[in-house]
Amino acid sequence: MANNSNSFDNKRRAIGAVLGPIVAIIVWMLPIESISEPAHHLLAIMSLVAIWWITEPVPIPVTSLLGPTLCVILGVAPVDKSFANFANPMIFLFMGGFLLAKGMMVNGLDKRIAYGILSMKWVGDSPRRIFLAIGLACMICSGWISNTATAAMMFPIALGLLEAIRDMMAANGKTIDLGKYKYSTGLMLMTAYACSIGGVLTPIGTPPNIMMIGFLDQLAPDAPSISFFQWMIWGFVAMVLYFIVAYFVLWRMFPSDVKHIKGAKEFIRSHVDGLGKWTRAQVNTLIAFGVAVLLWVAPSVLTLIHGPHSEIMTFYDSHFPECIAAMTGALLLFFLPVNIKKGEMTLSWKDGVAGIDWGTLLLFGGGLALGSLMYTTGLSDWIGNGIKAAMGGNPSELLFVIVFCATALLLAEFTSHTAAINLIGTISIGTALSLGFSPIPVAVGIALASSLGFMMPVSTPPNAIVYASGYVPITKMIKSGVIIDAIGVFCITIPVVLIIVKAVMGV
Repeated sequence: MANNSNSFDNKRRAIGAVLGPIVAIIVWMLPIESISEPAHHLLAIMSLVAIWWITEPVPIPVTSLLGPTLCVILGVAPVDKSFANFANPMIFLFMGGFLLAKGMMVNGLDKRIAYGILSMKWVGDSPRRIFLAIGLACMICSGWISNTATAAMMFPIALGLLEAIRDMMAANGKTIDLGKYKYSTGLMLMTAYACSIGGVLTPIGTPPNIMMIGFLDQLAPDAPSISFFQWMIWGFVAMVLYFIVAYFVLWRMFPSDVKHIKGAKEFIRSHVDGLGKWTRAQVNTLIAFGVAVLLWVAPSVLTLIHGPHSEIMTFYDSHFPECIAAMTGALLLFFLPVNIKKGEMTLSWKDGVAGIDWGTLLLFGGGLALGSLMYTTGLSDWIGNGIKAAMGGNPSELLFVIVFCATALLLAEFTSHTAAINLIGTISIGTALSLGFSPIPVAVGIALASSLGFMMPVSTPPNAIVYASGYVPITKMIKSGVIIDAIGVFCITIPVVLIIVKAVMGV
């Protein structure tokens, strides 16, 4: 099964390597009189970048650097404007989040949280409750650390539980093939899906969230800014509803044929005992994380008490914006000591550098750079007017949001969701502005929908991780993914963004 996935990826890359330059040259040579020359040249560059983001003949971060580089070489914009967004404050918000996540992983705080959930008395040795607890642990952790890291952490835990089931069956004289065992498939899929679902909770939970916030700040400066706490309001609602749907769909499709997993409690307890007592590093990490969360949530509390335009709020916004809150918490990891005599801090510089996903930061910077140039050259208006005409000239906001959310979901199924966001995020905001809609609902909708890539192994790293186990037939992933995707985007995402997001933001 893994070989089939590799074959598909190889063909996709080969086709994209040839198709991208060909399409870019054709677009460059086409006579398009309705846009400026810089916008026309940017359109050709964007054609190449879009195709390479989707097909990945070179790593996505490399393509993200290629776009702004070509813009300078081909005269679309000077170097300072092309690369300015690689220092956008949103990038430092993400960097702070990466460092906090690395601190949790290096010092074992993430495993302590995960095993803490699994060891709760209500879980016991019930397959159904273990199924639920695995999902909850994945979801809660991935709201704050990367989906990929969470999946990598929870994957061996889930495998261990499945091996306990196999041993229990063998002791009772029944041999099972975990590769064909329904519960194996369900537990693996729950592990992957819950990691993606948890990412919608916070702006730093998954790259699409922070990327869409960055695009809004860049391309719609007149729109209200989205605070960390505001995102968590609708993120929590969407996360809970997505999880409920995923849980019931997966349990209905892949139930267990036993009521108790003998040895499950002992397996979990042995791992909890193996964690030992809380270490100084874990306490320090929790303090640093708590400081960051407190600074993220404080503006909403201060607004309720003093009002949005009070002197204290003006001071807070100017001195502790969300990127500074993230960096404050992250930098504390390098100052809180574990062993003063040896000069050991909670997080070493070596671990910190390794914990930063530089590729994602470059991807984000490249997307912001090209999005900004689309705006300044007028290309976004031209594309928006074209989409507006294609949708009948005056579509309803409901139809508009449905089209873009469904498109984001489809793109995320066959390429990385970060690439999908870079491709469609800026276009959606420009189109919303040209139609006279607030860009916030569609931007949030696209971010949420892109996290629902549950059909294919290539959609998300968690999907790929569990697919590699050999316990998830591709047909089962597609079947369950289609159902959860459809319910998620049409019955949850659309109502959330058109009701809750609009109410919270007042748009």
